[in-house]
Amino acid sequence: MTSVTVIPPAARHRAVSTLMLAFVSDPVVRWVLQDSHAYAVFWPQIIEAFGGRAFESGTAHAVESFAAVALWLPPHVHADEESMSALIYESGADSAQPDLDGFFTQMGDFHPSFEHWYLPMAGVDPPAQGRGLGSILLRHALETCDRDGLPAYLEATAPRNRDLYARHGFEAIGVIQQGGSPPMWPMLRQPR
Repeated sequence: MTSVTVIPPAARHRAVSTLMLAFVSDPVVRWVLQDSHAYAVFWPQIIEAFGGRAFESGTAHAVESFAAVALWLPPHVHADEESMSALIYESGADSAQPDLDGFFTQMGDFHPSFEHWYLPMAGVDPPAQGRGLGSILLRHALETCDRDGLPAYLEATAPRNRDLYARHGFEAIGVIQQGGSPPMWPMLRQPR
């Protein structure tokens, strides 16, 4: 069986590399970062702002030598929203700019105000996709959520991801969409 390892802060660059590849054709990410150069330059920084605190929290996980990575934020640990927003507004495509405020407002409206675990980012290196590595990472983290008696929350950025999360007990609680943006599904899973 594939074992899940905690990613030490010193290896965060390897996790970011996996997430760079995993999101290269993600509908929401590429709606914002349409230019390949903007993607290559800014996406690693956005990853760090969005989920980087998982490294210091010991809640960044990998399987199979970083073939798949999940950055979980435990209760009371939050994304660096100020840095993330600044990076997105600086790098985002002109066509996305008019819709970003509304998109982020909706994200904030759906994000739980109660204690929960948050998955800002998970991804699998494209050659390793379809082998169940994402499911292994999900099961590992959800055991902690269940043990703690806490819900888990995430936003699915593509139908394939939404369906994967649904198989693990997450339920869509709405749809985030603004203007020309692709849909994104806020999803919540109650502890078991």
